Amino acid sequence: MKQFFLARQPILDRTQSLCAFELLFRPRDKATEAGLLDDTYASANVIQNVFGSLGMANVLGAYKGFINVNAEFLFGDMVELLPRDQVVLELLETIVINDELVERCRNLKAMGFSLALDDVYKLSEYNKPLLSIVDVIKLDLMLIDPVKLPLLIKELKQYPVKLLAEKVEEREQAEFCMELGFDLFQGYYFSRPEMLSGRRSDPSKMLLLRILTMMQGDAENEEIVNAFKEHPVLSYDLLRMVNSASNSFSIKVSSLSQGLMILGRKVLQRWIQLLMYASAKETGARNPLLQLAATRAKLMELIAEQVRQSDPDYADSAFMVGMLSLIEVIMDTPMYDIVTSMGLDEEMSAALLERRGDLGDLLSLCGELESCDAAAVQMRLCLYPSLGVDLLNGAHLQALAWANNIAT
Repeated sequence: MKQFFLARQPILDRTQSLCAFELLFRPRDKATEAGLLDDTYASANVIQNVFGSLGMANVLGAYKGFINVNAEFLFGDMVELLPRDQVVLELLETIVINDELVERCRNLKAMGFSLALDDVYKLSEYNKPLLSIVDVIKLDLMLIDPVKLPLLIKELKQYPVKLLAEKVEEREQAEFCMELGFDLFQGYYFSRPEMLSGRRSDPSKMLLLRILTMMQGDAENEEIVNAFKEHPVLSYDLLRMVNSASNSFSIKVSSLSQGLMILGRKVLQRWIQLLMYASAKETGARNPLLQLAATRAKLMELIAEQVRQSDPDYADSAFMVGMLSLIEVIMDTPMYDIVTSMGLDEEMSAALLERRGDLGDLLSLCGELESCDAAAVQMRLCLYPSLGVDLLNGAHLQALAWANNIAT
């Protein structure tokens, strides 16, 4: 596993709810990276090498995982070890479609596996045999003339499949694909925070930001409790989150005052931060931004604990910087205005506004890991001699598992 970095790209449904991830892997050295990008057989080798170490439950949580597979892996015995109720086998575009492959896909479907056909850009006699077998067809928008896309969608709608728009880069593309009837969506527009741009913050989020500022300024517990009383639904949500995090206590937290006393202000402060990212609860939507913010915050905390083992305050600051790094999207407010209103210290402000300083470097490292930029991650690791690839991968998996837990 130490030769690879892991990233996940969200896959959303028509309500923009998170429903799956595509698992992405990159090698740590450029020479191998070039080989991976040029040789699709490496996808199978990567899975074989890392599957046992990653722990699929830690990586995916309750969501499905799309995993790229080639013919060699598809016909191998190891594919049958994968959890068939949680994995979608994504057939790479380089796979040769013949009678033998079609029969293998039929058998895998009979075993309970879900299949997806990757990078489809036209309908032909070559790929038609698989269209009645696979569950998902991924259409690469970069390879399809937008003028021809409606006709292609109409033809594919004849088959019992879900259509996934891949490489959605802009809002206009997303809206166009929604109108055409796509079922699933994937791309930088959805996986980056910009997907929520234009949403105006509601009063509850403004209240949470005010409470977070109060806690940063060491306000009295009674002041914080009184602020929560302004919004009963927030009080309920926070208590629910606090109780889910306090399984180690023998008593149930039944009031905010009790939660402050039992859990401590730092723990409660973190759950307030998470509440700021939890949205669309009334529809049961799973917010990919919550996943990203929570994973980033926890990863920064774990890295900070490793590189400054005798400085717990640094780890706390790292967690908060990670969580707040996406707050301007949630609040639809410039980061400068948020940082100024909260009165954050100079180090945290520099990290959030300019990616400057030690915390800024940690934030940049997380961003590079999220985007699977293996070369950039490797270069930045030079700043942390005590970290290394193994510890970084372990921390990343731990952060992913933690984020999965709080989002369910």
